[in-house]
Amino acid sequence: MGRAFAIGVALNTLFVAVEATAGFWSGSMALVADAGHNLSDVLALAMAWGATVLAQRAPTARHTYGLRKGTILVSLANAVFLLLAVGAIASESVQRLTSPGQIATTTVMLVAGLGVVINTATALLFMRGSKDDLNARGAFLHMASDAAVSVAVIIGAVVIAITGLNWVDPALSLAITGVIVWGTWGLLRDSVNLALDAAPRGIDPAAVRAWLGGLPGVQEIHDLHIWAMSTTETALTAHIIRPAARLESGDDGDRFLHEACEGLAHRFNIGHATLQVETDAASACRLAPAEVV
Repeated sequence: MGRAFAIGVALNTLFVAVEATAGFWSGSMALVADAGHNLSDVLALAMAWGATVLAQRAPTARHTYGLRKGTILVSLANAVFLLLAVGAIASESVQRLTSPGQIATTTVMLVAGLGVVINTATALLFMRGSKDDLNARGAFLHMASDAAVSVAVIIGAVVIAITGLNWVDPALSLAITGVIVWGTWGLLRDSVNLALDAAPRGIDPAAVRAWLGGLPGVQEIHDLHIWAMSTTETALTAHIIRPAARLESGDDGDRFLHEACEGLAHRFNIGHATLQVETDAASACRLAPAEVV
C-alpha cells in the first residue's frame, strides 16, 4: 500500500501544476476547480500515507495500541477535506454562472483527458484495498471522484466548442459537486462511527454475542465491546461466565480461550480479542448490567 501512496502523490502533484497552469491560461473555471480538487487530494493522500506508516509503529508504554488509530482520524480528515473542496468548487462555479468567460476548449479537453488517465490509474492502485481498509477507500473515492470531474470537464468543453454556451462549464462543475458529496457521505459516516468506537460496519455485535454464548460451557456473556483499532483491525473484550458445573471432565480452559479467539478471527475478522472468564454466576460482576460501561 505504501508504494501505491507514493505513486499517487507523485503523479497527482505533477498533474496539479500542469492543470492549474492550463486552467488559468484557457479561462476554464472547471479546470481550475479540478486542479484545486486534485491539490486537496494530494494532501489527503500524503496524510493517508503518513497514517499508514504510523500504524506500523510498535506500541509504547503510553500508546499501548501503537498509533493505529491514526488511520481512522486521517480517513475522517479526508472526508472533511473533500467536502471543503467541493464547497470551494461550488462557490466559484456559482459566481461564474453569472458572468461566464471565454474558454480555450481544445486545451481544456487535452488536459482534462490527461487527468482522466492519471486519476483512473491512481484509483485502480487503491481499488483492491478499498473493501477492507477505510483509509484505502478514502483514497479510492478521492481519485475516482477526480476522474469523474475530469470526464465532466471534457464533456463541457465539447459542448461549449459546439454551441458556444460558456455557462455550461460552471454548470457542470456544480453537478459534479453533488455527485462527490453523495459518494463522500458514506466515508464520513463510517469514519465518524469508528472514531466514536462504534462496531465496524460488517460486524454484527448480536451475532458475535450469540456465537460466543453458544461455545461449550458458556452460560452468559456480558460487558461485550467491539471497536476498531485501525481502519483494518478490530478489537473485542468480553466477560464470559463458564461455571465449573457445566464443564466436561478434562475441559482445558486455555484451549477454550485459544479456540474462541481463533473463531472470532476467522468468523468475524476480529483479530484482537480479550476474554475474561468467570466461573461463579452467583457472584455478580460489577460490569454485568447492560447499562454499565
